[in-house]
Amino acid sequence: MWHGSYLGWLEEARVEALAQVGLPYQELVSRGLEMPVVHLELDYLKGLRHGESVLLESWPLDRCGVRFPWRTTLSRSSGEKVAEARVELVVVSLKSAGWRVLRRIPDPLALALRKLQLGPTATA
Repeated sequence: MWHGSYLGWLEEARVEALAQVGLPYQELVSRGLEMPVVHLELDYLKGLRHGESVLLESWPLDRCGVRFPWRTTLSRSSGEKVAEARVELVVVSLKSAGWRVLRRIPDPLALALRKLQLGPTATA
């Protein structure tokens, strides 16, 4: 499997996790907000083959200042872990000239993140 595929899966897992707790990413965008990645660590533990199914579990960790870290595990359908990732995001407002990092995040996002911290959210 091409290593770059994993990055797209990580993004999809975070977006899907938020949607599963009632906050579609499009709602953030409509509020003039984005959550760009500012740091990424990805450990490849086992190789995947093209066409092989993979299960992603993705959840937010405790906030670190303005950064919102997420942990994601990628596993085969057998449960064998094939990769682990840690991604850090920030919340930015697009309403002002240029991007402005927000120190206080909107309540709907804070609530969604709290819900997700209760446990991993499975996505395919």
